[in-house]
Amino acid sequence: MSSKRIPQTTAHVRITRQSWQNGLLEGEVKAGEFEWQFRWHFRQGELSITPSQGRALIKEPLSRFLEQKDYELEPGGDYIFTIRASL
Repeated sequence: MSSKRIPQTTAHVRITRQSWQNGLLEGEVKAGEFEWQFRWHFRQGELSITPSQGRALIKEPLSRFLEQKDYELEPGGDYIFTIRASL
């Protein structure tokens, strides 16, 4: 039996803007050495992340987090989730 642990990184999310009328949630996410700004158009299911560096590492886990927690997220709120990868 292997004792290797699955690498994990904690991602920190801050919601900076929310507009139910426009179906929009904006914020920033930090994980490891990376920091991104995101814009989620939840009615269309479209998530845009800038800058592009490292975007492939965060897009899927951030999308899952936002979809699971969407009604709990509020502007000014700080949230965390775990990524199964080392960033």
